[in-house]
Amino acid sequence: MATRRVSRKYRIVLLFGLVSLIGDVIYEGARGITPPFLESLGASALVVGAAMGLSEFIGLSLRLISGVVADYKRAYWPLYFAGYFLIISIPMMAFVNSWQLAILLIVVERVAKAIRSPARDTLLSMVSEKRGKVFGLHELLDQIGAVAGPAVLGWILLTRNDYKMAYSVLFVPYVLLVVAALLAYKGYDVDIPELKGRKVEWRSMPRNFLIYSLSVALNAAGLVHVSLLLYRVSGVMAGWAAAFTYVLVQLVDAISSPLVGHAYDRFGRSVLYVPFLLSPIPTALTLVGDIQNLLVASALYGLILGMQESVYRAAVGDLVGPELRGTAYGIFNTMYGLGFLISGVLFGMAIDLASTPLGIAASVILELMALILLHRSMT
Repeated sequence: MATRRVSRKYRIVLLFGLVSLIGDVIYEGARGITPPFLESLGASALVVGAAMGLSEFIGLSLRLISGVVADYKRAYWPLYFAGYFLIISIPMMAFVNSWQLAILLIVVERVAKAIRSPARDTLLSMVSEKRGKVFGLHELLDQIGAVAGPAVLGWILLTRNDYKMAYSVLFVPYVLLVVAALLAYKGYDVDIPELKGRKVEWRSMPRNFLIYSLSVALNAAGLVHVSLLLYRVSGVMAGWAAAFTYVLVQLVDAISSPLVGHAYDRFGRSVLYVPFLLSPIPTALTLVGDIQNLLVASALYGLILGMQESVYRAAVGDLVGPELRGTAYGIFNTMYGLGFLISGVLFGMAIDLASTPLGIAASVILELMALILLHRSMT
């Protein structure tokens, strides 16, 4: 009986992972070519960094609202479906001719992610108490799509050098995504607790959770945004090289996430010290900017990203009870998004102004502050 329960739980995780896999083919594939696409439309490093950082902030901060709705209304599945259906904005990039309109569609996709993510993470957190393994396995499946997407689009740019064709191809996985989301809904047989909705207040949240969320914001602020890493690669080589560099980022992410998830279940939140300590290194290498440093930065960034997208989320489930967990994921992601916004503007300016020493110093200071708060959240 216990074996059947375990297999049922992992079947659910696999179904959710399939949806995320196909979704990542679309939006992570696009993210691998979007910085050079924006550059081809006339955008500077500051515009790319600020736009991508702002889109991350908008998308992540809106998770606070969708998280509250998910908790109060128990509207997990409607939010899940709405968030995935709106990914249609990415294939629509094939029809734009200005970086302003392209950025608008990027923001729509981030909003879509904001709508679905707290609901999805809450549904996943209820599958098993072994949340490190659940989120680690989900992240592994997620990253298969994140590797395949930019690889396919990079190949299109390498052979055809046609951004519009690359975006148009994404209509195919979008249809598959809709089907996979329906299958995930049909296969989810976990009993969702009947928890009475509560008025959401900041003081309702555990103090350690709020300190932890602030530490993650500072961690994200001190880590160069991946769009700027790809911008640098495309400037040194070409758009297709940026796409394949993003493949490297996502491949390392895919390999590391289940291993890190297992380490989290064994050692707890102390695992989080690792990405915080590593973050200034890929930032410095990106600001220096030659191709060898950029490749090393990409591998390190993938390792950090694998931790951010697996055990960072798992920690929220351990710090906050199920009655406010959707809201907690919303607060956490708002702080996370604020860090991305600061990073995009800060390091975009550093690249445009060629202020490498100041950029590196800012990264180190932010990460030291993040480490202090992370340590406090564990006491």
